Amino acid sequence: MLDDRAKLLLKALVERYIADGQPVGSRTLSKASGLELSPATVRNVMSDLEDLGLIASPHHSAGRVPTTRGYRLFVDTMLTVQRGQFAAHRLAADQPQKVISNAANLLSSLSQFVGVVIAPRRSSVFRHIEFLRLSERRFLVIIVSPDGDVQNRVIFTEVDYSQTQLVEAANYLNRNYVGLTIEQVRERLQSEVETLRSEIASLMSAAVAVSSDATSEDQNEVVISGERNLLAVSDFSNDMGHLRRAFKLFEQKAQLMRLLDIAGQADGVRIFIGGESQVVPFEDLSIVSAPYEVDGQVVGTLGVIGPTRMAYDRMIQIVDITSKLVSNALSHHK
Repeated sequence: MLDDRAKLLLKALVERYIADGQPVGSRTLSKASGLELSPATVRNVMSDLEDLGLIASPHHSAGRVPTTRGYRLFVDTMLTVQRGQFAAHRLAADQPQKVISNAANLLSSLSQFVGVVIAPRRSSVFRHIEFLRLSERRFLVIIVSPDGDVQNRVIFTEVDYSQTQLVEAANYLNRNYVGLTIEQVRERLQSEVETLRSEIASLMSAAVAVSSDATSEDQNEVVISGERNLLAVSDFSNDMGHLRRAFKLFEQKAQLMRLLDIAGQADGVRIFIGGESQVVPFEDLSIVSAPYEVDGQVVGTLGVIGPTRMAYDRMIQIVDITSKLVSNALSHHK
């Protein structure tokens, strides 16, 4: 257990290091803490903090820097967040894809780090479907979802179809299956195939199959904005190895999705500090994230990715307000 003096010194050290990016010496810490302590006393406390694994001494430096454990203790027990600084920002109710893109850009511009949003799962329910002949045995399937989202997919068939047959197939689907999911349409088509003309049934089955593949592919799309911001962060620009690891993470969107999916399982803002677990295996990166909702149901996650030496109080505000803006914009887009 840390006594109050040690906690105050650790808090002051973390805050000074986040602000300056330089190892903090005992004399500087004595002044920053506001405590009337001699440098010798401060050195003794710093030695205790180092023994506990909360701070460490970089090579060739008399100062100390926070460790992952030190950051975690600071974030969990010492961080104070002033609300309302970013309340003036807005996200217009628009097409879901545009809301998500704008949210990623907002996170990036406010934080000056990387904004990441997992897009909400696309509805597999369709409101309207059309077929367009592109060439022999090659057709475009146009599927419109209830919220106006349009998906286009090209299908190839074993036989050719006339435009009249395409219209007939589309009319049948629109008349009998609107409001059902693609999976439900597939099941009903399988049971009703005997009552349909075989060539039309074949066309509709092909359309449903490619539509089902499309909705599977589009689930949980990751939208990233501001990767280049990390080039201006000294923690990365001074070490190209750190920068390469960061960009590799952004390229591996599946890993990003796993990280943010974990965040989506909890209420409110969560902070993942690099290196403390396999959740964020990169010691030089931290993630501040939060889930967002549509009509009270969690549908995705968003967050800021930046260096471990980040202003966590500011990032919490940015992520919290953006999650509320996205929830509001998507809930009002009907």
